[in-house]
Amino acid sequence: MSMKNGYLVLEDGATFAGSLIGDISSTSGEVVFNTSMVGYDQVITDPSYAGQIVVMTYPLIGNYGIRMEALESAGPCLRGFVVRDLCAEDGSQHYQQEMSLEQYMIKSHMLGLVGVDTRAITRIIRTHGTMGGVLTTDLHDLPALMDTARKALIPPQPGYVLQVTSKESKHFGSGNKKVVLMDFGTKKSIINSLTARGCQVITVPADTPAQRIMEFEPQGLVLSNGPGDPTECPYAIDTIGTLVGRLPIMGICLGHQLLALALGANTYKLKFGHRGGNQPVKDLSSGRIYITAQNHGYAVQESSLEASGARVSFINMNDGTVEGLIHPQLKLSSVQFHPEAAPGPEDTRYLFDDFIQAVS
Repeated sequence: MSMKNGYLVLEDGATFAGSLIGDISSTSGEVVFNTSMVGYDQVITDPSYAGQIVVMTYPLIGNYGIRMEALESAGPCLRGFVVRDLCAEDGSQHYQQEMSLEQYMIKSHMLGLVGVDTRAITRIIRTHGTMGGVLTTDLHDLPALMDTARKALIPPQPGYVLQVTSKESKHFGSGNKKVVLMDFGTKKSIINSLTARGCQVITVPADTPAQRIMEFEPQGLVLSNGPGDPTECPYAIDTIGTLVGRLPIMGICLGHQLLALALGANTYKLKFGHRGGNQPVKDLSSGRIYITAQNHGYAVQESSLEASGARVSFINMNDGTVEGLIHPQLKLSSVQFHPEAAPGPEDTRYLFDDFIQAVS
């Protein structure tokens, strides 16, 4: 491995030394942790991680390399990647591997930090909440680095969603059910889940107005995942509010939060969010517990839902937060978790089937 000495500096001054991979010397972002044991390739390319430095709690990362077909977007969307042990270039011999994780990181101009105690970092974040951080090769001015770390929590204008959304509409599949997918930073696996169920999917940019969406004559609308604070997307909230009641709508992750805001509810930032493939949720209609894949830092405020007409359909078993909404009369449903998984368990993929059934 070709590495250089590097550091992660948190906004409170906590510093972790390791080895940097990449051809840039510094980056900053919101430091979050992910508890998935596998799926690092999908985490790296998930647009929902825009603006973030992701710390993997599982100690060994990279042991099956990279397969381009498994990636969720055209390239890395996060700011930095922190791991305990990176599988050696000649140590990952998966039969589908096209390149090692290290090779992919270098090719993609992605900055990573290797050889640090990622669980110690996680304990700090769990105790004190999400923090800004800096990956750097130079510690000579710690106060300046701490200031840069704090400023990394300030989102760019006009927000992360417009950085990662598609610039034009695109068509996928040739099924007999036409669905528009509002792309707030969609994962490829959401599109694949819909086309596999006989849908013709039309993805549109996040700021597409309602009138333009209806010109496609869709039979249903899907609101994708995406990065950042949902309240920074007033254009999307207005569009969704206009379309509520006009066609079936399914929201996923950020799409779930935006649907709730369009219905008049509120959202708030969690202390450290939910990111990983092992989050238990309870279906309130059946009482069944599902293990889900999640990646979000915000949640819907349950007490604000009373006037919306929607009811809570799922709750998180760890902290009781809202994990899903349903409004049968308006054919609206949304989930905070990822039913398409990737990475994570596929327990809740049936929710796509439920949505397709609601599409006329």
